[in-house]
Amino acid sequence: MEIFVLGSGTSHGVPMIGCECAVCRSENPRNKRFRPSLLVRNEGRNLLIDTTPELRVQSLALGLRQVDAVLYTHTHADHIFGLDDLRRFNDLSGEEIPVYGDAGILADIRRIYPYIFKETQMAGGKPRLTLHEVEPAFTLFGLQITAFYVMHGKLPVLAYRFDQPPTPTAPVRSAAYVTDVSSIPPDAMDRLQNLDLLFLDAVRFEPHPTHFGLYQALEVITELKPRRAYLTHLSHHFEHEAVNAQLPAGVELSYDGLAVSLE
Repeated sequence: MEIFVLGSGTSHGVPMIGCECAVCRSENPRNKRFRPSLLVRNEGRNLLIDTTPELRVQSLALGLRQVDAVLYTHTHADHIFGLDDLRRFNDLSGEEIPVYGDAGILADIRRIYPYIFKETQMAGGKPRLTLHEVEPAFTLFGLQITAFYVMHGKLPVLAYRFDQPPTPTAPVRSAAYVTDVSSIPPDAMDRLQNLDLLFLDAVRFEPHPTHFGLYQALEVITELKPRRAYLTHLSHHFEHEAVNAQLPAGVELSYDGLAVSLE
């Protein structure tokens, strides 16, 4: 299992429009953050989590030519407004792309992108998708996937855990993606135990009404004890090198282009 960070920023992205702070003006590429998205690769198949407004640019940066399925966490603009760019992956594969989300997410996709689901002139094409209501546990591309809810303020959003079954030469490998979260219910904490890798929201230093602040995120990591943790959904409050130097062992800021292998 390999995981690629396509975007590690907040809904504004970094640099933020009109901001002259040191992070927004930084030349360090790790301070430049697209909206938040992850790609999970296993058995040669690519599983995309969310379609940000920069999906086209993110795909070009990674050299991505294949999307085999999409998992959605929720339908805020920074997580869904790149969906139309999936049509290029339809062109490359010649196949429909399965999309997974809860009933509310799928209803929003139909509402926001009605032209996909009715007959229209082809023009430049449109995404060809099959919508699937996500199960609490299912298998896809050799991964055992668990879907569960965390709280984004008062909004339940989906988090995902990925378990790669053991082989004769390797134990189970486990990763989880928890973005846009301000509290994690006890049942979700149970699903986040014994992880090799955790991606967790931390939008700024202090608490936020709908996101973890840095120190809240670190408290959760201390309780869960993943082998490695990367913080994501990062705002311009975090200068990459300075903040990374202050984080405890095993915890780092993620960055656009980060690749992690769990082989």
